[in-house]
Amino acid sequence: MNFQLKERQTTIKTEIIAGITTFLTMVYIAFVNPSILGDAGVPFEQVFLATIIATVVGTLWMALFANYPIAVAPGMGLNAYFAYSVVANNPEINYSIAFAAVFVSGLLFIILSVTPLRKILIEAIPENLKYGITAGIGLFIAFIGFRLTGIVTADPVNLVKLGDLTSPSAALALTGLAITIILMALNVKGAIFYGIVVTGAVAFFTGQLQFDNGIMSIPSFEHGLAVVNPFTAIGDVIQYSLYTVVFSFLIVTLFDTTGTMIGVAQQAGLMKNNKFPRVRQALLSDSVGTTVGALFGTSPTSAYIESSSGVAAGGRTGLTTLTVSILFLLVLFFSPLVEAVANLSAITAPALIIVGSLMISNIAKIDWDQIDEAFPAFLIILIMPFTSSIATGIAFGFIAYPVMKIVMGKAKQVHWLLYIFALLFLYQLIFLPH
Repeated sequence: MNFQLKERQTTIKTEIIAGITTFLTMVYIAFVNPSILGDAGVPFEQVFLATIIATVVGTLWMALFANYPIAVAPGMGLNAYFAYSVVANNPEINYSIAFAAVFVSGLLFIILSVTPLRKILIEAIPENLKYGITAGIGLFIAFIGFRLTGIVTADPVNLVKLGDLTSPSAALALTGLAITIILMALNVKGAIFYGIVVTGAVAFFTGQLQFDNGIMSIPSFEHGLAVVNPFTAIGDVIQYSLYTVVFSFLIVTLFDTTGTMIGVAQQAGLMKNNKFPRVRQALLSDSVGTTVGALFGTSPTSAYIESSSGVAAGGRTGLTTLTVSILFLLVLFFSPLVEAVANLSAITAPALIIVGSLMISNIAKIDWDQIDEAFPAFLIILIMPFTSSIATGIAFGFIAYPVMKIVMGKAKQVHWLLYIFALLFLYQLIFLPH
């Protein structure tokens, strides 16, 4: 593989160091993803293996076919949506059926990636709604982090209240949050991962974390594939009316991936005349990662903004992401260690809270001076955490946006696709389970 090292003014040593840097900033997903999907009933070994496979497949595709220093892994936010909204809020839907929705969204993403539909869809959705979606997901996953550890608890009067901060779980989570925030404030590369390590050490010495099964083992594939028959998966989506779920997976992944890729490529100086070379191969890395990941048992993948740390360390080519892939393969042999950490939510919850805080920064980009732009975005941001559903938040925003534009005499500013989405979401909210 020709990584064009000379053309991009980099060296093998620089690329490997950049790959290690990116790996350290995003390896937390190997701990957090099994912890979250485990709450949906997915066996640890299955989701752990699927997380690594999806990461390696998507990142390798990016390395070998797109030649970009952008890593791909199961995305934060959509994993929480999968576990706590799609599965937990629907007694009839188990994780196998939910993986069918992920698989179908991956197939649709592949189609979008190789056709002009991708550009049409991206241009049809207003920027303020995109910012609202990202910010809303940030609030959603941060709230989950607080709830899982007992920092906030249910309240019969006000829905939620402050929990017992002296409980072992809440105290450990707050300790981990403080440690990780300090590391981030000091610009430590891999702060979230190191925060998990230090918090895990605190948990170990206080007796909350135990390694009963050791630290290393040979990878296991005892649970088999999560999606065996593609046609059955499509049938499940139709039978259980998971159209909104599929759409939510697709839309969030598309916007998140596209925005991240462009941002990292600009940072690396790889954009040419404000265009993204080999964008089709880059997007395919994510869509293929999502599809393969669903087969083995994990939520949708996304390009990781943490890749910017590797770019800051000098990464400019696919050799950076090839290094990331190899390092993630090595993680496969530390299954018992990861399982022990993942089973203690107080260790991984700070990552949810901090990533949530980073995502909500998109609020600053919303045009708050224009009520017809601001209020639909506000609805998305508010309703996602209140209903524990990304799909419901998107639905309210997509309905409110064209309605407000019509009322203000700006109906022609709305893309025709948005009117169709609004009608479909309205039908879904009224007549279909959500």
